[in-house]
Amino acid sequence: MKKIIYTISILSLIFTTSCTKDFEDINTNPNSPSSVQPSLLLRQVIYDFGENMSYEGFVAGDLLAQHRTALDFNLFDRHALKSPQLGGNPWPIFYTNLRDNEIILKQAQNIETFAVYEGPALILKAYMAAGLTDLFGDVPYFEAFNGVEGTVTPAYDLQEDIYLNDNGILDNLDKGIAAIEAYSDAIPLEGDILFNGDLDAWVKFANALKIKHLLRISDKINVSNELQTLYDEGNYITSNSENAIFNFTNTDPNSFRLAQLRIGDFNNFVLSETMEDILINLNDTRISSLFRPFSNSTANEYNGLLNGIDASSTSIALADYSLASTAFREDTSTLDANFITAWEVQFALAEAAAKNIISADAQTLYNNGVTLAFEYWNTELPSNYLNGPAAYNAFGSNPIEQILTQKWIANVINGYEGWIEYRRTGFPELRTISASLNNDIIPVRMPYPAEEEALNFENYSVAAAATDNNSINVPVWWNE
Repeated sequence: MKKIIYTISILSLIFTTSCTKDFEDINTNPNSPSSVQPSLLLRQVIYDFGENMSYEGFVAGDLLAQHRTALDFNLFDRHALKSPQLGGNPWPIFYTNLRDNEIILKQAQNIETFAVYEGPALILKAYMAAGLTDLFGDVPYFEAFNGVEGTVTPAYDLQEDIYLNDNGILDNLDKGIAAIEAYSDAIPLEGDILFNGDLDAWVKFANALKIKHLLRISDKINVSNELQTLYDEGNYITSNSENAIFNFTNTDPNSFRLAQLRIGDFNNFVLSETMEDILINLNDTRISSLFRPFSNSTANEYNGLLNGIDASSTSIALADYSLASTAFREDTSTLDANFITAWEVQFALAEAAAKNIISADAQTLYNNGVTLAFEYWNTELPSNYLNGPAAYNAFGSNPIEQILTQKWIANVINGYEGWIEYRRTGFPELRTISASLNNDIIPVRMPYPAEEEALNFENYSVAAAATDNNSINVPVWWNE
């Protein structure tokens, strides 16, 4: 369902109290919010996280995944990940929104009239925590998100514990579903810009996330029975109408951020040679939905650039390379902030079936995923697409590589996911970049930001030591 998102200001939500002669009341800042309605905070968390991570996914995640490359200000594209420039620092996005979501969760658990928010808040906590730890590995979690009442220097927790322990990712998904199923009051869920208050849709969202993250840890944990049960029950996102998304608009301030920035920032990002070759080799018509023919083309051709050039010594003519399509600037109403989609779930199930983790027909699931992904990107599926190079197991292809490649293509704008799945599986095969600042090694984790070393030094030092001095080449737990 298309949803128009309106900006809100948390500062307008404060409750003020009358002044008294009491010293504490007199010295309370009346302009500081002491309580926020969960409906307004839920809207803020979903929108802020989705908008920020969509921008990050374009300007940083897509570089790591080699969907596109940067012409200048590109130390990040050269894998100097400790030097974020136009993007590449998602850490504060996660922690700001996890903190605010924790406020919703505590209100829901302590105020009866807000109980309807407990399930969605637990599910969002699991969703954001999974994204955080999948990027960075061990992170502050169990002591984090509540600096007012708890510690402001939380310990780093093992990724394995964040996934598997009580109040961790998988447990919170189960608890979120249980809270929704136990809810019997008539007070509606308001501020929900993902599902318009539909609690059944939140359950499908949670089950889709369970499928995704059980598969992600399947090299470490036997997840066959749980995945098979989820597949057999079928209560997960199965169509694009059920996707966990919200739509950008064509007008400020709710258009995609690259439409609001100066043209020079937008023109800094062009088609990657990796993406070009994969799309051209598959005769994939989505190339025209995702990119533009380069300006110097004489026949509507597309041209990509190898990632990670040394911009200080390499002269590049913008007219020789393909920019992102109009959907990313002139007509962003066709873009979504993507939390999880039906095609992503189908590809996850197809991989599980191809690996015999579940009993299901991998080809059917693969074909479903491809069809849904074309629909998602507003591109007509050519009648011969699934009979040509993209056909399942065509010409002796590796089915796992095919599944992951199709998932990778569709994850444009959600590029961190493409990079995470590459780290987990090695597919699709990425290129050695042009002028690497990481010894020609593709990174396998994001580094902890510099502010952690400054503000949480003791705990940071333990985590840094466990990752070879905060190295981007040390794999996370599920990838060891």
